[in-house]
Amino acid sequence: MVRSDFTSQRESMIDYQLRGRGITTPRLIDALRQVRRERFVPPELREFAYEDTDLPIAAGQTITRPWVVAMMIDALDLSGRERVLDVGTGSGYATAVLARLAGRVYGVERIAELAGLAARTLKEEGVDNVEIRVGDGSRGWPDAAPFDAIMVAAAAPDVPEPLKRQLAIGGRLVMAVGEDPDSQELVCITRIGENRYDSRDLADVQFVPSLGEAARQISEPRRRRVTDGDRRLADGIAASAERFDSVDELPLDGLLSRIGDRRIVLLGEASHGTSEFYRARQRITQALIEEKGFDFVAIEGDWPDAARVDHYVRHAEYPPSEWTAFARFPTWMWRNEEVRAFVDWLREHNAGLDPERRVAFHGLDLYSLYNSIRAVLDYLDDVDPAVAEVARERYGCLGPFQGDPATYARAALHPDYETCEEPVLAMLRDMQARHRDFAEHDGERVLDAMQNARLIANAEEYYRTMFYGSRSAWNMRDTHMFETLEHLLRHHGEGSRGVVWAHNSHVGDSEATDMSRRGEFNLGRLCRARFGDRVYSVGFGTHTGTVAAASNWDEPVQIKDIRPSLHGSYELLCHESGLTAFLLPLGEPADGELRRGLLDERLERAIGVIYRPETERQSHYFHASLPRQFDEYIWFDRTRAVHPLESASLAGVPDTYPFGL
Repeated sequence: MVRSDFTSQRESMIDYQLRGRGITTPRLIDALRQVRRERFVPPELREFAYEDTDLPIAAGQTITRPWVVAMMIDALDLSGRERVLDVGTGSGYATAVLARLAGRVYGVERIAELAGLAARTLKEEGVDNVEIRVGDGSRGWPDAAPFDAIMVAAAAPDVPEPLKRQLAIGGRLVMAVGEDPDSQELVCITRIGENRYDSRDLADVQFVPSLGEAARQISEPRRRRVTDGDRRLADGIAASAERFDSVDELPLDGLLSRIGDRRIVLLGEASHGTSEFYRARQRITQALIEEKGFDFVAIEGDWPDAARVDHYVRHAEYPPSEWTAFARFPTWMWRNEEVRAFVDWLREHNAGLDPERRVAFHGLDLYSLYNSIRAVLDYLDDVDPAVAEVARERYGCLGPFQGDPATYARAALHPDYETCEEPVLAMLRDMQARHRDFAEHDGERVLDAMQNARLIANAEEYYRTMFYGSRSAWNMRDTHMFETLEHLLRHHGEGSRGVVWAHNSHVGDSEATDMSRRGEFNLGRLCRARFGDRVYSVGFGTHTGTVAAASNWDEPVQIKDIRPSLHGSYELLCHESGLTAFLLPLGEPADGELRRGLLDERLERAIGVIYRPETERQSHYFHASLPRQFDEYIWFDRTRAVHPLESASLAGVPDTYPFGL
């Protein structure tokens, strides 16, 4: 393999494994770009040097995956002059990165073969500010202490005392701690005084155990136990919850009573790939439609794809779109057996109703830029071909980016690039001006066309600004979903009522989570601000089981095991209640003492379409106050993955079936 191939792989690693996970420190990125990782792995494995995985090296050891190395070094916050102790030097890759960021690095490796290999490779790579010795890393390097930073590539039940004592005041130490190899926590220890240390958790990791004497001498492994206060809360949950054994036995009467005459019901999910969440939402939504007359369901899915489903469930007269609904990544999120069951039920329910009373199915999201353009052009071709030609010219600006809208975001960063903002806004303004004329043809088709035109304008802005930071992109996306919900309520008429299916992170009030501290808001917060107590939000959670998810964006779906919930989380409290499944009212007049106990912020898990159990704490947990976030919480202690639709399972369905063949 030629060097240029490794350079390309290195850049891809930086873009997708590191920047994609929040590693953006410029000096660190530059150091990782300069260090050739392929030189630190065996020749026969060099083609895998930049994969997101640990790799075997000499003496039966492993080299840690790039993402974890980068996360550990990033936490050390090196400025350039530090003395750094590298415990567990291995083949020397992390040592080489540290050497480009610090003044001097002292590496300790217990295996002589590896220490010699690392020293030779570092010398060949021109690294001259490193000393390496063979020894017990858990004892540190007393002669060279104190150190401004210590990085340990092994795990122990706790940080060895000699290493802590060799930290300078203000120095940082990063290593994995934990008794269970499957449940270790990467921690950053800062020495803030002679005998005072501050600690913060970084991520869940899996490291080999430290074999050093000091690590072995750490007192008998201390098992983490539920505190007395948490035990009282878990018992309070068990006493207050409405328990049930399966989704089919979900107790709906109390929930419907608590919902009352709310206009909007937000039904969440703790992951996009859990069967119980979808089936529970189906049962609740069916009851809201049958017993409370709700008018539409709106999902965290793209508008034109949902419009095809809407055509099917409402037996619409106009032809559906030609494309297959929800055919792009992540296909399993809406193309699954659980959603199919609800769609078929809704079609059957609507069959006996007059057209104006049929329950609609809509999408709130904005990722369907090019399908929306197609939908607008198809509509205008039918009702006003002259306007269609104008639309083709204006939307043509976005044509070169059809295969990958993110490339438009990169192009828009250039100060001399003329963006597509004005032409798409001009098209939206023209369509809004002609709204009344278009409505004479078919009110439902106008809703579809106008929403697609709005989506194009918002999606253009979303992609144009996505590289300015996740906060602005997130806020723009949830604002679009909220505005779409408002349009739907107006379209379906005064007093209309809607059910929303979206992730917990969208429907729970963001003011009660870490999001607000980052300047983010969500659909749930916007609904609360606009509709007040006419909104009822329901969150979902689980302890363990399986989930359908990918490891990276645009990769195939996998059925993954969900790691048991972390200590300090709401999920562990619910698990400790001992109940298989339950509904827990969180608003007034819920159990006052229990509610007060739950108000204090705890960890809460969120799994999207990506699940990375190897970095579970970092990637999937945030802080929240559950009673301020939701009105109700639905718990399933063990869950299983959704069942993605297979094409063969659709054989024989009508040509109008929304998910295609």
